[in-house]
Amino acid sequence: MNEIRIRDIVQAALLVAGEPLTLERLESLFADEARPGREELLQALDDIRDTCNEGPLELQCIEKAYRLQTRAEYAPWLNRLFAERPARYSRAVLETLAVIAYRQPTTRGEIEAIRGVAVSSDIIKTLVSREWIRQVGTKEVPGRPALYGTTRAFLEHFNLTSLGELPPLSELRIAADDEASQALVPMGEPMGPEATESEATESEEGGSEEIL
Repeated sequence: MNEIRIRDIVQAALLVAGEPLTLERLESLFADEARPGREELLQALDDIRDTCNEGPLELQCIEKAYRLQTRAEYAPWLNRLFAERPARYSRAVLETLAVIAYRQPTTRGEIEAIRGVAVSSDIIKTLVSREWIRQVGTKEVPGRPALYGTTRAFLEHFNLTSLGELPPLSELRIAADDEASQALVPMGEPMGPEATESEATESEEGGSEEIL
């Protein structure tokens, strides 16, 4: 198959997929008799990356999956396309997410020990429903508590290609008095007012929802 044709098919798939596509998913676009090799697909992706230079789109690789996305500098204009304001998450949710991101895999009990407060089941449900975390196993201790880790959707939302791009702990806001009970708040998310561990409140400014 013509290399340009392969590139166009791959680019079209990335535009409409709505999620990152692995090489395996891209291979599945082609019939067996016309399926390109890995090197051809990687070359097509490199060509797409090159054609995006200096344009509004960029090719991003997230945990060995690829997606086309708009560059961050266009966000102020693109945000005007959406009538609804994004949900604003409470400090409790963001602190719990940050502990999981930096200490994963980790249990609910370990999160509570770090934060110094009980973690509501609703907080875990919120993070799971957003597909930012998932259960990755159980800990080999009495009771076999669930172990939680972050997902590819977490990386996508925070515009990270891997966990290695998480900011250093020194750049995060420390919300505890001593090192044993640090509560870490991710950068880049708007912080709402203090909220309870189990209640969602309605923002007074334009109706955006603060979750938990």
